[in-house]
Amino acid sequence: MKNFIAEMQWRGMIHDIMPGTEEQLKKEITTAYIGFDPTADSLHIGSLVQIMTLVHFQRAGHKPMALVGGATGMVGDPSGKSAERNLLSEEVLQHNLAGVKKQLEQFLDFDCGENSAEVVNNYDWFKEFNFLDFIRDVGKHISVNYMMAKDSVKSRLETGMSFTEFSYQLVQGYDFYWLYKNKNCKLQLGGSDQWGNIVTGTELIRRKDSGEAYAVTTPLIKKADGTKFGKTEGGNVWLDKKRTSPYKFYQYWLNASDEDAKNYIRIFTLKSKEEIEALEKEHNNAPHLRLLQKELGKEITILVHSEEDYDMAIKASNILFGKSTTEDLASLDEETLLAVFEGVPQTSINKADFSNTNNVTDFLSETTNQLIFSSKGEARKMIQGGGVSINKVKLTDPNQTVETNLLQGKYLLVQKGKKNYYLITIE
Repeated sequence: MKNFIAEMQWRGMIHDIMPGTEEQLKKEITTAYIGFDPTADSLHIGSLVQIMTLVHFQRAGHKPMALVGGATGMVGDPSGKSAERNLLSEEVLQHNLAGVKKQLEQFLDFDCGENSAEVVNNYDWFKEFNFLDFIRDVGKHISVNYMMAKDSVKSRLETGMSFTEFSYQLVQGYDFYWLYKNKNCKLQLGGSDQWGNIVTGTELIRRKDSGEAYAVTTPLIKKADGTKFGKTEGGNVWLDKKRTSPYKFYQYWLNASDEDAKNYIRIFTLKSKEEIEALEKEHNNAPHLRLLQKELGKEITILVHSEEDYDMAIKASNILFGKSTTEDLASLDEETLLAVFEGVPQTSINKADFSNTNNVTDFLSETTNQLIFSSKGEARKMIQGGGVSINKVKLTDPNQTVETNLLQGKYLLVQKGKKNYYLITIE
C-alpha cells in the first residue's frame, strides 16, 4: 500500500484531517466514501477533485466507495448555499443517478479484488426508514446545540433555513454510520465545505456504537484571478460531452493561467512529482509555448473523454489558431465544428439560391446577404490578393464557381484575412 496522505499532501489536496487517520490507513486496507449530489445527469469539473481523490485512494491500495445521494438529493445540502434548493422528483433523480454512476465507472476500477470500487445509493437504506424511527434512533444522539454550531447552519440563520435542510447533516451523518456498520467503511472524504457534515457522522458512530471513524477534506479550488473554478461564460464545464464538447473542455484547461496550471496539474492528473517538476522547469524556460497547459489539457481530456476526442480537440484548435488542412476541417464532426465556430458571424441560405450563384464573388457578397463583403468589388479585390478561402482552400479566381463539398453535408466555412471566419449553412 502507498501512503495516500503523503500523496495528497504534495499535490496540495489536503485541507483538514482527523487525528488518527494516517495511522488507520497504514494499519489495513480501509474503505472510504465520498458523496456525489445527483442534481444533474452529469457531474461537472468541480466534482473532478473528489473523483481524483477516490482514484488516488484506490491507487494507494484502499477501497473507494462513491455514494450517489438518491435520498439526500431529495433533501438538498445547505453547505455553501445561500438559498433553499428546489427538490427533485424521484423520476428525475433516478435518471440523474444513472448518468452519474456511468461517469464514475470511467475513473475507478470495479474489478480488482479486495480494493474494487463500489457505488452505493443512500435511498436503498432510507426508503424503509420511517420518520419516527429516524428521530428516535438518530436524532436523540446529536444535540440541537451541536447542529446549530455548524457553519452551514450559522450562515443561514438570518436569511432562514427550512427544517428539511437543517436536518441534512443528520441524514448525511447516518449515511456514514450505515456504511460503517454494513460496509466496514471507516473514512469519509469530501470538500472542505463538508467538514461539518462529515464530523456529524464520526460523532454518530462514536455515540451510537462507540466506534472510531475518520475524515479527510480537500481544499475548495479557487482560480488565481478570483473567478469561480469550473465556470465559463456559458456556465458549468461538464464531464458529459453532450453538455460540454471535448473541444470546449480542452480549451478550458488550455486557457488556464500559469499559476492555475501549476495547481491543476497536481490535482487533476496522475503524473508523478518528478514528472510535474520536470514539466514545470521546461515550461518556465519557454512560458509562451504553454507546455503545462497543453499537457494538462491532454491528460484530462483523455481521462474524461478519450484519445480520439483529444485528437479532435487538437484538430479543432489548429483550425482556429494554427496550420490546418481541408482534410482536418472535413474530419470534424458537426458538434465540434459548431462548438469551434460558435461565436463567429453565421447566416443561412437556401439550396436554390446557392445552386443559382454564378461565382464566388457573387456568393461572398450578394448570396450571403453582404455578411462577408458589402460589394462585389471588395470581394473581387480580396480574392485576387489571396486573402479569402472556403473550407481552407484559397480562392485564386474571382470568377470560379463555389466549392461544393459541404462540411457535414450543409456547411461552408469562409475565411477572410487571417482571423475573420464566417459559417454559412446551406438549407
